[in-house]
Amino acid sequence: MSIPSALRLSRAPVAAFMAVGLTWGCVAAMAPVLKARIGVDDATFGLLLLGTAVGLATTLYVAPRWDRRMRALALPVGTVILGLAAMLPAVAYTLPLFFLILTVMGATSGLTDVVMNARVSEIESRHGQSLMNVNHAMFSVAYAVSALLTGAMREAGWPPETIFPVIGVLVLSTAPFQMMQVVPPEDGDGPAPRLPLNLVAVCGVIVLIAFMAESTVESWSALHVERTLGGGAAEGAFGPAMLGMTMAVGRFSGQAVAARLSELGVIRVATGFAVVGVLIAASAPTPTVAYAGFGMMGLGISVIGPMGLALAGRMSAPGLRTAVIARVAVIGFLGFFIAPALMGLGAQVFGLRLAFALVAVLLTVIWPLSAAARRVPSRP
Repeated sequence: MSIPSALRLSRAPVAAFMAVGLTWGCVAAMAPVLKARIGVDDATFGLLLLGTAVGLATTLYVAPRWDRRMRALALPVGTVILGLAAMLPAVAYTLPLFFLILTVMGATSGLTDVVMNARVSEIESRHGQSLMNVNHAMFSVAYAVSALLTGAMREAGWPPETIFPVIGVLVLSTAPFQMMQVVPPEDGDGPAPRLPLNLVAVCGVIVLIAFMAESTVESWSALHVERTLGGGAAEGAFGPAMLGMTMAVGRFSGQAVAARLSELGVIRVATGFAVVGVLIAASAPTPTVAYAGFGMMGLGISVIGPMGLALAGRMSAPGLRTAVIARVAVIGFLGFFIAPALMGLGAQVFGLRLAFALVAVLLTVIWPLSAAARRVPSRP
């Protein structure tokens, strides 16, 4: 299936992926401003980012129930809530308030994220097409656009009190495009299928590591370019923007590759690209070389998370699909918020260069996990 056809087929979740990308692209590009405004060191700033994980933890229980109750309205209403939450960092003047705002953003973002991934899996099952990569590509496009737009607004001297509401309005504007028909799964005559915990565990940890690596660059690349390599505000914002752009390219390419090669084979090759890219960024002498590393890392890491989620959805019983994806997604999304905290501690103790290098070591764990995934039984 061509990329335009895939986008048309999954246009409702595509709009939701873009909403989430707009939200976090802005937060990543504003990281230096937020850190300076509350006046904390690297380790404390990293620990504050765990507030998002606290909010995200509620998604495990709330998202499947929200989806069952709201059905067709689950995505657009969730995005409206997310758009309002995306404006809150504008008033994050103190450490406790910043933590509370991140908790709210984690809960609202996670809710939308789980439902939109479940919608993609539903459409894939209904039409027999691979769509997860192209949807995640649109997240990356929106993330890059948001990071660049935020960097331009910062460079022009706009305050956070203006920047975050602008992005929040853009997030809200995607909600009307997220309505789609939702067909409830048919109830079988036999006993309810059991949740496949081995599938959740293997796919969840693969997605977790992928998202941990992605989140590390999203949250700390601007600081690495500005502080370690002496770049300006716009140059710093281009770090996460480069990741977003190359991840979009990788995911659009992955849409075509997924139709020809196995998910696990692509995951192993992509991991190799990501490892090399992170090491280049860690040792970069200039922002330009760092951009090249972030770009190579983006190409590699781009397909790992989406393919892990697609694998979980494809191997799940229809009645358990949202629950399985919720658990895999929550395990994976925790990486977005645990990794920045660990990175902050690593940067405080070892410096940003070595902290980035440790990300490459973490990525190598995906190789043995991909071998274990081959032994996970498919659903009947």
